[in-house]
Amino acid sequence: MAYHISLFLYSSICQSLHLSTESTPQFMPLMMLFLIVVVFIVVLVSNRMILRRVRQRIAKIDFTTAMMQKAVETSENEVVRYDLSHRYIYRLFGSMFPEEGVTVDEWKSHVHPDDLEETLEWFRQIIYGGLKRAEFYYRWNFDFTGRHPQWGYLHNISVPEYQKDGKCLVNIISTLKDETKQQQQEEDEQKLTQRYKLIFENSIIGLSFYTPDGWLMDANKMMRDICHFDKDDFDEFFSHTNLFDQSPFRECCNKENLEELWICHQSIVPERDIRDYLETRLHPIRNDEGQVVYLAIATRNVSQEREMYLQAKLNDVQIQQANEKIRAYEEELNFMMEACEMRVWRASFAERKVYFYKGLSKVERELTFDEYKSYFFEDSSQVASYFDNPEEYFCKPASYLCHMRPVFHEASEVEWNQIDNIPVFDDDGTLTGCFGLIRNITNMMQKQEKLKQETERANDSGRLKSVFLANMTHEIRTPLNAIVGFSDLLQAIESPDDKREMIRVIHNNCDMLLRLINDILVLSNFDANVMQLIPAKVDFSHEFDDICQSLQQRVQEPGVEFQKDNPMPSLIVNMDNGRIQQVITNFVTNAVKYTHQGHIRVGYRLESSSSLSDTPTSDSEPQSYSLYVYCEDTGSGIPKEKQAAIFERFVKLNDYIQGTGLGLSICKTIVEKCGGEIGVESEVGKGSTFWFRIPVQILEE
Repeated sequence: MAYHISLFLYSSICQSLHLSTESTPQFMPLMMLFLIVVVFIVVLVSNRMILRRVRQRIAKIDFTTAMMQKAVETSENEVVRYDLSHRYIYRLFGSMFPEEGVTVDEWKSHVHPDDLEETLEWFRQIIYGGLKRAEFYYRWNFDFTGRHPQWGYLHNISVPEYQKDGKCLVNIISTLKDETKQQQQEEDEQKLTQRYKLIFENSIIGLSFYTPDGWLMDANKMMRDICHFDKDDFDEFFSHTNLFDQSPFRECCNKENLEELWICHQSIVPERDIRDYLETRLHPIRNDEGQVVYLAIATRNVSQEREMYLQAKLNDVQIQQANEKIRAYEEELNFMMEACEMRVWRASFAERKVYFYKGLSKVERELTFDEYKSYFFEDSSQVASYFDNPEEYFCKPASYLCHMRPVFHEASEVEWNQIDNIPVFDDDGTLTGCFGLIRNITNMMQKQEKLKQETERANDSGRLKSVFLANMTHEIRTPLNAIVGFSDLLQAIESPDDKREMIRVIHNNCDMLLRLINDILVLSNFDANVMQLIPAKVDFSHEFDDICQSLQQRVQEPGVEFQKDNPMPSLIVNMDNGRIQQVITNFVTNAVKYTHQGHIRVGYRLESSSSLSDTPTSDSEPQSYSLYVYCEDTGSGIPKEKQAAIFERFVKLNDYIQGTGLGLSICKTIVEKCGGEIGVESEVGKGSTFWFRIPVQILEE
């Protein structure tokens, strides 16, 4: 190579000197040697320069590497490389990982299960999402022996490493820093903060903090309760009112020279309805330079203590007065206990004795438990048996009524005693005995029995009187209105046939009125269920028309239509027509009261009793029938749970509607006396259908 270079230089020199290589053969060897030396020198110099540059770059790289290693050592970081192709993690720097590295599965086993999924998601974003830098935290098990987990916190910063083309991701370089101590310190600080906050919030005295200028910063629960805050974390009045504008700080504090202040005062804040006696202390909190940075206020409500103090002083006065009266009371008590035949008794379980006191301290008589048991009669033997095991039965306050022989005097008569018991415990809580009062209430029991008899007699009399008046006002109204109405119309009727018809209707209602009065008198003097039925031959179809004509006049509501359902031109049966008409009248009267729109339909039908019975009748047996009568309305209806109770006495669904509550009970009594049944079918808001079914005997076809 050097030869070619020298030859090239030689040709160039000859051309520059305008010499021909052939014409100067004598200079050629010398020139060639010269050129070879020059080229050698040039190459040597170039190699040295290149070598120097390489050495400088290597030195710079070594310096940078050393600096980086020093920086890594100083920051106490771990550096690992995640080889994506081999799914292996190599340790580049540090001692946390084994020197040979770990597999990905082994690395996963050291990540806390609760943090594993989130940690893997960060790496997925680097691998598949093109993320250039990922910074996150996770918990790591530092123990590689598999004995006991040693959990700590790692701060991870990961970056991708691509091939030279910058397209293919080959590695993920992660810098790890153990921040277990920092995390533990933060948790400890947080716990300590929570602990102090809890102490502050639940202090037994009111605490609050203000700025040096006197503006509220914070207050605990007790202070909020004392000051009647409108919210748990804010109060409209105190948050916008300066501390030094409030009493007593306005009078007692120098804003420019704050000092410790302790004062007991009455706080009156009309805006928060505060009128309490408070014990308040102000403490300025200063920094190292002595400047006030906070104002601490401690407040305690002493209103109750003040009341207790005043009450204690009053009690002292009252005790002195009470001691002066006790002596007089003892004498009065002795007299009263003697007059009321009352004694104080005290039982000792250790001695198994009962002591009786006439006063407060003088023992009148003492008996053993066995002796005292002999005074009880058989009907009070259970109380006597309590003294066999007094710790079980006398451990709670109780009162007993006992039938027994006289204890304090000799007499042949028996007496009733009321014994009150209160247990007695020693300082250790052990039951040692009991005490109470024993009182002779024989006269009271006799008078109470007489009073009970007289009360029952008076109640019966009042009940019978109420039944009488209720039936009078409720049942007499229907026939009386018909009599008065047709009597008024009788004067205006000229046709003899119409007059006879009206007279017949009046006569029927008069007869019904007499029957009602007779029934009411019976109900008022005897049981309401005791009544007499007088069956007679009657054309029920004709009588049904008459009663409907009378009842139609009661329907006064313009929106209510009265409808009659008389399917038979004639129906001769044997029944008490007045009682049946009384039931129909009560049905219609109730329908009129509760129906304000729609219709009221009254009707009947004749039913074969065999069709209602499961037992077939033979051809030789006479055919029996039942009369089914109903009253249908479109009124307010009756709740299902009250349908059974409306047939009881004095039951009214609406107390504001006129009536005594006896009409349906009388209907039930009449129907049951006829051997029939009565009922109602109703739905709230749609109306009701009252019905009854009685057996009848058809006299003529």
